[in-house]
Amino acid sequence: MAFKVGVGKSDFEALRKSNNYYVDKTDIIYELVEDTDNQVTLFTRPQRFGKTLMMSMLSNFFSIRKESKGIFEGLKITEHREFCEKWMNQYPVLFISFKDAEAEEFGVAYDKLKNSIADVCKLIPDLAAESSVNPADVQIFERLMFHTASDAEVQGSLKTIMRMMHAVYGKKVILLIDEYDVPLTKASEKDAKINQYYSAMLDVVKGIMSTALKDNEFLEFAVITGCLRIAKESIFTGTNNFASYSVLDEDFSEYFGFSEDEVEEILITADREDKAEVIKEWYDGYVFGGSLLYCPWDVMNYMSALKKRKDANPKNYWKFTSHNGILLTFVERTDFDVTEKFEILLNGGTITQSISDELTSDMLHASEDNLWSVLLMTGYITKADPGEEGENISLKIPNREIAAIFEDTVVVYFKNMADRSEIHNLINALWESDVEEATKLISDLLWYTISYNDYHEDYYHAFLVGIFVGHGYHVESNREKGLGRPDILLKDKRNRRAIVIEAKKSKRESDMDKDCDEAINQIIREKYAEGLYGYTQIFCYGISFFQKQAKVKKSDKDD
Repeated sequence: MAFKVGVGKSDFEALRKSNNYYVDKTDIIYELVEDTDNQVTLFTRPQRFGKTLMMSMLSNFFSIRKESKGIFEGLKITEHREFCEKWMNQYPVLFISFKDAEAEEFGVAYDKLKNSIADVCKLIPDLAAESSVNPADVQIFERLMFHTASDAEVQGSLKTIMRMMHAVYGKKVILLIDEYDVPLTKASEKDAKINQYYSAMLDVVKGIMSTALKDNEFLEFAVITGCLRIAKESIFTGTNNFASYSVLDEDFSEYFGFSEDEVEEILITADREDKAEVIKEWYDGYVFGGSLLYCPWDVMNYMSALKKRKDANPKNYWKFTSHNGILLTFVERTDFDVTEKFEILLNGGTITQSISDELTSDMLHASEDNLWSVLLMTGYITKADPGEEGENISLKIPNREIAAIFEDTVVVYFKNMADRSEIHNLINALWESDVEEATKLISDLLWYTISYNDYHEDYYHAFLVGIFVGHGYHVESNREKGLGRPDILLKDKRNRRAIVIEAKKSKRESDMDKDCDEAINQIIREKYAEGLYGYTQIFCYGISFFQKQAKVKKSDKDD
């Protein structure tokens, strides 16, 4: 099909020149300049919602060092002709990202931050050769580029480069800072009392921000992006004319993420209108301000798969690109209990929580309210009602993709919390062919997990794998055996015995018995036990699940 997808491309110029499909968000440029008078604008959105591409687009539009008419041709911003004549490629632009400035210790993270500054200098080395630039600034610029600058020079680096740009071009500078919160968010995971990581990084970031943004005579305006809105008092102290727009705000809400109309247009262009329902189930559901949005990263990944295979199934693209450990940290907290709220969310319900979109990094994990706020800002939950405002917000899981990440977290949580003696007894019951005891023990273990009604078969599969892994047995999951893939193969090599398990999810409690039989018949029909040469005992089990109940049956044709 005549549809080109650039998955993961965040360089606006490269995306446009390669004729990749682009959802036109360029009107944000006009609204940002004409409809506001902000000296500093902060946009906070979850990862994978197009922040970096938007910043690259801004850089290409404004930069006096570029000729961008061709790559903006046909886009909405060009309808504002007088605006484009006044602003397109008319201003020096300083564009820097802090996305790589994270590490397990302060020294490494600080070096990475200095690398990011050095990389910016390497892109504009000609500034240092201009006679209009102050020689003292040239010396600092070169030290920044060669990693020999002092801490004070690093903290004043952006202002130094902006002063040089102003000297060369005779115009104030547009400053773009992407992923500004990464250094502090990573630092907040550490114990500041032990290694002073957070306080040291706060000092660096606050220094960079204050010199670049506060009373900077070389600043035209600044746009900053991140996942979290860090409290103004901790970083942006004294910054005048400062405006912040989070997932709770109506203004600019439609520019991050895809609307239903935009997704419909993508599907029409790609000739995949038949996938509208599945793409909505998996990747829609986010509420930013009053806008209903799809995750653009997921949509374009799935469209790329559909371009190659018309029958491609949706996948969970989110979980491979994010630090999902925050959910496990949250549910394992002992100073408060969120399991009941997790159950409500996983059952498709909503919870009401006090939410703040302005936090200090060192307080992100300080309370239950703060953690719910972090989950909202990072996209794991979303507003349930687009029209709702105020401090207390109704929250929900946005879609099937994020629900699956919650489910995975529940499985890991169960694995960490389960009583090892009960698991030991269950495994013994399976070796001893005691199906009644095995049924009781699996049902008991299910009862201890966070419950929800919309269980998927893969959840029960992961639940069983979580029981067996780490208990001294070799466990294979969905490996090729015989003519197909058994759900679980448990090997006790020392005693030359093995267990083959096929699991089924029952639609009704009354179906559990026949579903066990179907599972056993599948083991026999697909010859899952074949190929286990040298094993003198092979036990084949069908296990059916209905919500928090289990039933175990054993094949009467075991070897």
